[in-house]
Amino acid sequence: MTSHTQIGLSTASVFPESTAHGFAYAASVGYDAVEVMVGMDALSQQTAALRQLSEHHQMPVCSVHAPCLLWTQRVWGTEPWGKLERSATMAQALGADVVVVHPPFRWQREYAAGFEDGIAALEASTGIAFAVENMYPWRASSRRRAPKGMEMYLPHWDPSLGSYANTTIDLSHAAIARSDVIEMADRMGDRLRHVHLTDGSGSAKDEHLVPGRGAMGAGAFLEHLAGSAFRGHVVLEINTRRCDTREERLADLVESLEFAREHLGVKAR
Repeated sequence: MTSHTQIGLSTASVFPESTAHGFAYAASVGYDAVEVMVGMDALSQQTAALRQLSEHHQMPVCSVHAPCLLWTQRVWGTEPWGKLERSATMAQALGADVVVVHPPFRWQREYAAGFEDGIAALEASTGIAFAVENMYPWRASSRRRAPKGMEMYLPHWDPSLGSYANTTIDLSHAAIARSDVIEMADRMGDRLRHVHLTDGSGSAKDEHLVPGRGAMGAGAFLEHLAGSAFRGHVVLEINTRRCDTREERLADLVESLEFAREHLGVKAR
């Protein structure tokens, strides 16, 4: 793992606190950068305000997560390509080099039909890497032994099977799909540009646990990356909504950063 690999914090990791709090936590804990989750928080949609936060906390933005979740379907309108173009514009203005995007939902058939070619065209026109994130088949129960369920994403929930130049692995999503993340990373090879470091137990819920608290072998996965040619970002995207106090949330963010540094072999800066 080279010294220029950044360990970032997703602003989603501090929800229900705000995007502004995400920058403050990242700076106080010692993260290298921030990933902005564009969501319902109005501040997350405002490039000028985000630039001010970045400058105030001396915290660079490494990536922008496009508003493509179910609960952000109406953020920046409903036209999906317009959302991605706007995400790229924000990334350029903030000095980020990655936009994280999910595969289309199955009901977005027109968008899905041209998705792979459209992503390649956006990358060519903007110079931004659109790192397509692994998702999962939706299943009603965690009792199933195999990852079979409703196919809710097109062309597929696993971007390692596509032709994308840049991809993202999220360990919580992989836990739902019962995917081996090391095998997925090997399929992606040098197309793996971005990691959402988290964890999961293998239930049907998208848990986003603190890394090391689930069953995904997060430490072994990071060690695999450290011994490979991976040169992307590692961003902590955990769920701290159950924390009763800010002190508990802070402790989870510290534990996550220390876990990442230990298994990547990266020293504190």
